[in-house]
Amino acid sequence: MSTLVTGIAELVTNDASRGEGALGVVPDAALVIADGAVGWLGPAREAPAADRMLDVKGRAVLPGFVDSHAHLVFGGDRAVEFEARMAGRRYDGGGIASTVDATRAASDDQLRARLRALVAEMRAQGTTTVEVKSGYGLTIDDEARALRLAREVTDETTFLGAHVVPAEFAGRRDDYVELVTGPMLAACAPYASWVDVFCEPASPHAFDGDASRAVLEAGRRAGLGLRVHGNQLAAGPGVRLAVELGAASVDHCTHLVDADVDALAGGTTVATLLPGVEFSTRSPYPDARRLLAAGVTVALATDCNPGSSFTSSMPFCIAMAVREMGMTPSEAVWGATAGGAAALRRADIGHLGVGARADLTVLDAPSYRHLAYRPGVPLARALDV
Repeated sequence: MSTLVTGIAELVTNDASRGEGALGVVPDAALVIADGAVGWLGPAREAPAADRMLDVKGRAVLPGFVDSHAHLVFGGDRAVEFEARMAGRRYDGGGIASTVDATRAASDDQLRARLRALVAEMRAQGTTTVEVKSGYGLTIDDEARALRLAREVTDETTFLGAHVVPAEFAGRRDDYVELVTGPMLAACAPYASWVDVFCEPASPHAFDGDASRAVLEAGRRAGLGLRVHGNQLAAGPGVRLAVELGAASVDHCTHLVDADVDALAGGTTVATLLPGVEFSTRSPYPDARRLLAAGVTVALATDCNPGSSFTSSMPFCIAMAVREMGMTPSEAVWGATAGGAAALRRADIGHLGVGARADLTVLDAPSYRHLAYRPGVPLARALDV
């Protein structure tokens, strides 16, 4: 059955050939959905007939938000840690250990319930695709369990056994890397699409460039795509390692030297910025303007996790990117849709054109600009057609 979605005050297509500006905005628009895909779009006055009609009554419609970085399988709560950071404690990744303990102790049903609640929370704010990482189990069984549960809600699952070195391997980082790249990877690869590593020599809990390379290369041999947490706490090897190995995305990119920007500009790796982290850790924000001026592809994501960014809201991240990182509203919306799709190397989402997946977000507003203009207001939701 086909559905005509009409009454669209402003349709963001992310195709400059279809409409105004880089977002390809079509005013007074309509589109036809059939079999889960876009079958037609254009001015409402030219709309073809369909089996049924859905009138959105003067609202804006966008491609569904693509959240390409989230940690949704976890137990416990770290509100006390957040309170301490607001009082001045520095974030170094050490609090992850408390989430590891709580996650290991949680049942499958407890983890599943929270995972599904967070995905529903995201969808209620306009997110239609989400990537979900492991990384809070750090044993063979717990990492495989996290990915098995994540597969219930998304195909975009990431093995992050190299999140931090767990307490039982304190002082034996090399032994833990052998576990991650050997039996843990073998157990997790069947449930994962990607491999990731927290490449952060500035943290005593994370991994240096050599260990990160070993993890990524092992993951690639297992058939997984590559992702990297890089340059969050200080300048380091993460960004250039990601570009060298052809990773789809390097995420955080808070502390960059000129060579990092040059590498990103000359490669295919997306720079995924996570403003919720800087908000929640009182850290400097990434300089999105510097990256965009160099021609780097920039995505936005929530990094939803219990420690450093417990937000599920892509609209919040869009508003923060505009207010704190130098992005225009159109750049931020593109980063939260087409940018996220690029970070996942997906051509079927993040834009609206004939044949694209019919993932739509509708705003209780006439323009995408209201996402930054009205921060904190629940304007966006995924549109069920």
